[in-house]
Amino acid sequence: MSKKLLHTPEGVRDIYGREYERKLEVESRLQRIIRSYGYEPIQTPTFEFFDVFSREIGTTPSKELYKFFDKENNTLVLRPDFTPSIARCAAKYHMEDQVPIRFTYAGNTFTNTSNLQGKLKEVTQMGAELIGDGSVEADGEMISLVIGALKEAGLERFQVGIGQMEYFKGLCEEAGLDTDTEYQLREYVSGKNYFAAQELLVESKVEEPYLGVLLAAADMFGNMNSLEEAKSLVHNSRSLAAIKRLEDLYEVLKLYGVERYVTFDLSILSKYHYYTGVIFRAYTYGVGDAVVKGGRYDNLLSQFGKDAPAVGFAVVVDDLLEALSRQKVEIPLPEGVLTLSYTRENYGEKLQEARRLRREGRAVELVPESTIDMEKDDQHE
Repeated sequence: MSKKLLHTPEGVRDIYGREYERKLEVESRLQRIIRSYGYEPIQTPTFEFFDVFSREIGTTPSKELYKFFDKENNTLVLRPDFTPSIARCAAKYHMEDQVPIRFTYAGNTFTNTSNLQGKLKEVTQMGAELIGDGSVEADGEMISLVIGALKEAGLERFQVGIGQMEYFKGLCEEAGLDTDTEYQLREYVSGKNYFAAQELLVESKVEEPYLGVLLAAADMFGNMNSLEEAKSLVHNSRSLAAIKRLEDLYEVLKLYGVERYVTFDLSILSKYHYYTGVIFRAYTYGVGDAVVKGGRYDNLLSQFGKDAPAVGFAVVVDDLLEALSRQKVEIPLPEGVLTLSYTRENYGEKLQEARRLRREGRAVELVPESTIDMEKDDQHE
């Protein structure tokens, strides 16, 4: 057999032993908090029709999708993102529901990107979606839930940055940018590539004061004072309403008692075009990207025939685990497997002991004594 078959492709990895137990424990903690807010579990397919993640939906670019064909020649893709799948499912089974729907999910997503920079192509995500509630209170619930879940997982040193897509869109509209230019500018701003953003605006013949205002907004980060400054930069009602929404959101977060974990960052944008309002990211030490990404997507469900507002988030479990490891956060795990050795003569006795311990919650393995003796001999050699 070729040794090549023992290796995994680039961007994926095996997880086993205590490392995998640690991952399962963190997932359990996250799920416990999410379920405590009333979110019910949902499972969607690992692959969907291509159109669920098409450009019109506004999700992952086509070149970053794993695409393949079924026997009927339909184009299928491995899901790169849970939100469109949840939106499709909600539209299919809850079309007539008027009350808010709360879903929680867990599973792997797949992104076919060549620019890895240490990132995995297959990652585990766990998240929640609140569908049918367009209120600022729903935004506050989501962000407080993120904070509670991260703390339950063992993280203490983190910050949730909150932005507003409507502020940026209103500013682009006021400056007269077309949709394609707005999307390109959004990509540069979200990547903190301010030189490229400036070059794009100059090429698009955006004049002052809008050129300066757009670049200033791209670097607007801080506390409530930054919102006052952001308000002073614009004159359109769309952007001003977005700032008012953030101010109202801050009051809700104060009621939850989580405001110390929050900052405002109007440069937070997304390559996903379906985001429409508040958008947030949770950052911590030890990883270069956000461990949580989320926001409001009030127009996405209408793509599937259901007109309903929605807000949600996804925890990138692999990145969270890396952060916990680098911050040396201990995750208590259940006791390891207890080994009971047996011979032919005492097998019945050892089996009864194993059954008793298993009823008490212990993990027990029964191993022939001869196997243990062989391992000891190998170690001495």
